[in-house]
Amino acid sequence: MRGMAVVHRTHGAQRFKHRKTFAARKEESTFIRSKYPQKIPVIVERYHGERHLKSLDKTKYLVPQDVIVSHFITIIRNRLALTPNQAFYLVVRNKSLSNMYATIAELDQEFQDSDGFLYISYASQEMFGAS
Repeated sequence: MRGMAVVHRTHGAQRFKHRKTFAARKEESTFIRSKYPQKIPVIVERYHGERHLKSLDKTKYLVPQDVIVSHFITIIRNRLALTPNQAFYLVVRNKSLSNMYATIAELDQEFQDSDGFLYISYASQEMFGAS
């Protein structure tokens, strides 16, 4: 995606919050937000317990504020190499994102973690009991 930078590779199954202290995460997000004021630092990880979808090769993204959820879903879908009939969901604070026209900035305003990052998880349809 033009304008979106991938800035971090995954480290196995260990979650981003467990790899760094709160202070280190806060310092990093503050630095990123000051250096790139028009972008949102987003952490994208596989939903806890997800077994049908692979882990992404990257977890940390710098996303332009005006990117809408539906476009971000397309980006993640492509990175996961999903087939058109494979359903998946983006989840923020255990809530499935239903407003496909919300911007990343709007999500950040509502769901930004106290460490300054926006955390988004992804999960398969099977994870939520649908077939």
